[in-house]
Amino acid sequence: MLTRPFRVLAAVAVSGAVLMTASGCGSEEAPGDGVDGAALADRARTVAKAWDGSAAATAWRTGYHPAGETVQPPRGGLRGEADERAFEDGRFVLRGKLPGPGPRDGWVRWPGEPALARPLVGADESYRALAVHRAARAGEPHLTVTGVERGEMRVATSRGPATVPAWLYTLDGYTAPLKQAAVLPSKSPRPPIGRVRDLPGLPLDRLVGTAPDGRAVTVIALHGACDDGATVKPLETDGSVVLLPSVRNRNDDGSLCTSQAEMQRVTVELERPVGDRVVLDALTGRPVPYKGMRGLTP
Repeated sequence: MLTRPFRVLAAVAVSGAVLMTASGCGSEEAPGDGVDGAALADRARTVAKAWDGSAAATAWRTGYHPAGETVQPPRGGLRGEADERAFEDGRFVLRGKLPGPGPRDGWVRWPGEPALARPLVGADESYRALAVHRAARAGEPHLTVTGVERGEMRVATSRGPATVPAWLYTLDGYTAPLKQAAVLPSKSPRPPIGRVRDLPGLPLDRLVGTAPDGRAVTVIALHGACDDGATVKPLETDGSVVLLPSVRNRNDDGSLCTSQAEMQRVTVELERPVGDRVVLDALTGRPVPYKGMRGLTP
């Protein structure tokens, strides 16, 4: 199945989402601030112990799990605000023909590792996900697709950069193609530990990306309207990076507070590169999901 664009951040069962930026520092020990912080640090160690060496960790490391955009604009970027807006809104017009059915499977390749076979998605289904608003009104910004062909692209994954099958879209006015991954990710393995219910805080919304050197990850964290924002701290082990989401100066005085959550972009610095370690949410006990723009889901 194909997901719709994720450029617009959607609050989960909340209203009034706001995007802000912040950063967190890494360390070998998960720091705790007060009672809640100590309990969260204990939870992070429990999550790491459950995952490290588990069958779920092995399945994660042998699968294909994107950790970067699987839809990439033409090399050199889009020209002007109108084209950028059309791309983010998914406004496309097709002036060429889509290729017919091709092979059922394609290969995901990592340098120095065995290739992985994964199901392919056809051009028709992929284009429907890319062009979520195909009927552009007169004067409305849009991008015109004049051709589509099979090719490859590089995608950041939980195992490092991979080369994957892709659909290459020729756009009117551009010499380089827009690329969209055409291979389905692997299903996330069943976690060896369940979600915790007795700790404050909200689970991480999603993974935004990993720094080129792997020494930082950026996530979208949630926090309430009556606190001073979200903070995310890491617990690093040889097999995992467990992220501890919490809030600063939570209001506990009983005063009225609106029922909403706000989104905050947080960059978490690490002691060493992520590599193939699993990036986990301490509250859910699950890998932090990457929800790319018009990406493919199993």
